[in-house]
Amino acid sequence: MRANRVPAALLAALVGVAATVAAAAVTDEERVALYQQFRGLFDSGQFQEALPVAERLVAATEEQYGDKDRALTNPLANVGTTQLRLGNFTAAEAAYKRAISILDAVATTADRGRLRPLQGLGLTYSRSDQPAPAVETLKRAVDLSRNLDGLYNLEQLDFVHALIEMYVTENRLDDAEREHQYAFRIAETAYGKGDPRILPAYDYLARWYEYVGRYSTARVEHMRALRLAEATTGRGSVPTIEPLRGVARAYRLEYLYGPEITQESTADDPLLFSTNPGAGQTATRLNPEGERALQLALNAARKANPPTPGLLGATLVDLGDWQLTAGDGTHAREAYRSAWKALEATGDTKLVEAPRQLRYKPPITSIARFAGGNIADYDEFNAQATFTVRADGRVGEVVISSSAAPKGHLDGLESAVRKALYAPRLENGEPVETTGVTLTERLLVRRPEAKKSAG
Repeated sequence: MRANRVPAALLAALVGVAATVAAAAVTDEERVALYQQFRGLFDSGQFQEALPVAERLVAATEEQYGDKDRALTNPLANVGTTQLRLGNFTAAEAAYKRAISILDAVATTADRGRLRPLQGLGLTYSRSDQPAPAVETLKRAVDLSRNLDGLYNLEQLDFVHALIEMYVTENRLDDAEREHQYAFRIAETAYGKGDPRILPAYDYLARWYEYVGRYSTARVEHMRALRLAEATTGRGSVPTIEPLRGVARAYRLEYLYGPEITQESTADDPLLFSTNPGAGQTATRLNPEGERALQLALNAARKANPPTPGLLGATLVDLGDWQLTAGDGTHAREAYRSAWKALEATGDTKLVEAPRQLRYKPPITSIARFAGGNIADYDEFNAQATFTVRADGRVGEVVISSSAAPKGHLDGLESAVRKALYAPRLENGEPVETTGVTLTERLLVRRPEAKKSAG
């Protein structure tokens, strides 16, 4: 009996050999084939079909290298990115976090392998309404990208944009402003000031100024873009359309909400098309310069060769919005009908299939109007308004959902919603009434103890 027993040392050696053989069951060639199959499906947008292939690649890598090897980080990031595209945020978060935890054990904080999982995790947080961890993670990803590939590398731009969105959600507008300026410098450094590829960067920055109410400054950026487009592709060219639309939009917003209080010098562009002193400086009426810009944009869209019906339709929608804001419902309907026809030719009328907000001033207690101080002195309450947008764009039948916010705050929200103006939904080109439209506000209520300390 004793002779048939296997010594413990020999048994351990045999087990080690068996493990080596098992590990060798998966080859690099097989993993490369899986990866190529995954990329083919992913790149063609077949995310549901790509997911099990990505998961098999993870399993194969685990079989070949073990479950804690850094070779797993890219396959795990593939799974995370596919889950993110499918909207499976919890699964995406788990895959990215596992990749990062592996690197935490084997790599430095400046390891390039961290870039993809950090970027993916930040996007996952941002798209699943988790702004605080999104800001932290995206900031880490952006800082790492700048450290590895240079301060103004173009690859970081999508993640800078995502970081900006989260800063806005968190009401960190100074941080958002800083990153907007940085995003523009990234594009300017990558392409150069005279390259038309920088036009989207002008538009992105100008829309930020529109968002924060700096309408004159926004027009300056739109005009810089217009001049660049004209210099590189000619007057009346398709690239001039977006800057012209932006000029008109900034004028319309200025009319609705008033001129900016602190304005950047507009010496570059105090006026757009006229030389009449003072034109464009008042918000008491819609400035005709804006409508003129829209007509120039429409001329360019109509003459485009090849035709651009989608761009023509969007510009006609802008014209309808302009005229509805001016109180000219008859001409607004005509513009909307023409817009519908142009958009219908593209097979995509989503732009006008739901009401669009043209004018809305949040109540004084909204976080959007927080004027400074310590926000920690306030409690935040979400409140939702449900209402009808009539065919003329006016609001009716407002219902405020139950909320723990004080009644006075809810009354202020209802009053603000009733004063709003919407572009109505179009049905077969005609404005129609829409029920069940919703708007959610974040209302701030000052805590009693904060009031006492201030007193």
